[in-house]
Amino acid sequence: MRLSKKLAAIIALTLSAFGQVQAQESKTVIEAGYLLAVPGDGYLRNRSVTVQDGKIVRVERGFKDHPDDVEVINMRDSYVLPGLIDSHVHLSNEFSPTSRTRMLSDSEVDAALNGASHAYKTLLAGFTTVQDVGGPNEAIFSLRDAIRAGKVPGPRIRASGRAITPSGGHGDANGFSPALTKIFTGPNACNGADDCRRAVRETIRSGADVIKITATGGVLSNTKAGLEQQFFDDEIAAIVETAAMMGRKVTAHAHGKGGIEAALRNGVQSIEHGTYLDDETIELFRETGGTLVPTVLAGVTVTGWTDQPWLPQPSREKAAIVGPLMLDMLRRAREGGVNVAFGTDTGVSKHGDNAEEFLLMVDAGYSPEEAIRTATVTASEHLEMSDVIGTIEAGKFADMVVLNQDPLDDVTALRAIRAVIKGGIEYRP
Repeated sequence: MRLSKKLAAIIALTLSAFGQVQAQESKTVIEAGYLLAVPGDGYLRNRSVTVQDGKIVRVERGFKDHPDDVEVINMRDSYVLPGLIDSHVHLSNEFSPTSRTRMLSDSEVDAALNGASHAYKTLLAGFTTVQDVGGPNEAIFSLRDAIRAGKVPGPRIRASGRAITPSGGHGDANGFSPALTKIFTGPNACNGADDCRRAVRETIRSGADVIKITATGGVLSNTKAGLEQQFFDDEIAAIVETAAMMGRKVTAHAHGKGGIEAALRNGVQSIEHGTYLDDETIELFRETGGTLVPTVLAGVTVTGWTDQPWLPQPSREKAAIVGPLMLDMLRRAREGGVNVAFGTDTGVSKHGDNAEEFLLMVDAGYSPEEAIRTATVTASEHLEMSDVIGTIEAGKFADMVVLNQDPLDDVTALRAIRAVIKGGIEYRP
């Protein structure tokens, strides 16, 4: 029997992951010449990190001899950082000229297999944890669970599934014939506070770890519905209340000032994009403790598509407006003291290129170490996982990135990963 390429690839990944899971039962010591254990606190020199069962047991000064049954990973000449975290990805898709036609041919199995490939690229790029905020429910939740069980390699995934959207909003089926619109419209579309409560409950029942809403219009939806608020305040409040009752937080896709502020006022904990924030919005971020996930890389990416005929005209028009604003938005957010968690909107940009966001953050005024902190300490808090990821400390998962060059001297070093360690297992790009 001849295997399809997809099936052969998934079997190979599964067998590889099985062998790696077996390996993590033994003790491993990682010898780091430069250890950025807590980004923001600078390097610790010459540290040994002991790992057992995928978690860090201790971090000690210096290097020493070990018994033969202890695996030693020699990184004495390298820079070792906590595993990176991307708070905004879409693993099941990568936007391209064929994205809309693939909606007519691809199944959720295809989306899951694409996601497995993209997840592995993401892991090899140094990102050991991601938050996926918008993908087919069955595909992304199954991929999350398969990675957690060690069936396929990839980053830890916190997932929202399909975004909750008002009918006709960003996140709904737009630009199709009436027959196709009916097929593509899912239970994530809602109208009125009661219906939005229903959508939240169904999304959580499907497996969502976090609730994502589309509080404003968006660039890549094929509709001339603008970029401002699209949910009514009572709908947002109902979503937040219902999510809280079921132990979930809410994050909001939001470009327009009115939509950002409506989300924050009504209890949404974080904003994705935040393009049109101003001084009043920044003050509201500080008052509410809201987090901004800036996704500047997505803005740069769509700016390059404004003359591409495969992108629908409404999207080209919105891309030309939004893209050039996002770097300055991040600069103003930083100067205003907004809490920022690293996020790229990868899936708009190419999977595996996530680290390009660090260069843009430095362009916006962040020091390299400040930028890395947003992708470790701050992002772990944003994902409600700071007890297990974000720093290299005893009791946390042994998630690390190894570099040949000092990223605090030149942030482009994050483009060239020497090795990635997730749960004590080493991966080489």
